[in-house]
Amino acid sequence: MRKWHLLLIEDSDEDMVATVRGLRREGLEIVFHRCTTGDQALDYLYQRGRYADQAQAPRPDLILLDLNLPGTDGRALLAVIKDDVEIKSIPVVVLTTSNNPKDIATCYRHGANSYQIKPVDYARFKQSLQTMITYWFQTVTLPDA
Repeated sequence: MRKWHLLLIEDSDEDMVATVRGLRREGLEIVFHRCTTGDQALDYLYQRGRYADQAQAPRPDLILLDLNLPGTDGRALLAVIKDDVEIKSIPVVVLTTSNNPKDIATCYRHGANSYQIKPVDYARFKQSLQTMITYWFQTVTLPDA
């Protein structure tokens, strides 16, 4: 069975727990990696500092990105990721509470592969996560690292 690496860039512990719980699925091995700031995510993606060991920071198959992060926020981080030829092929799904049309337009302009608003209701949130993971890990063909 293939092992999928998912980088979750999320500063809220509560949202992290809910997201991981919602993404777990029988028959799919997902390894979760978490960064809580945009700067930490850049270190992870460029394998710098505490992430210098590739075993500690494997290239993710998918990035779930919250917008409102301390330091480098999700909008700026998305722009950096999608402007870099080495990492821009990693799909980035913006997973946020923001339904601001300006945020949505900005994220797509910067190359977001998808924009999902977190439903308040956990059952709906879990269903949207399951649909997303089916699409990205079972329906589409992703590039090799």
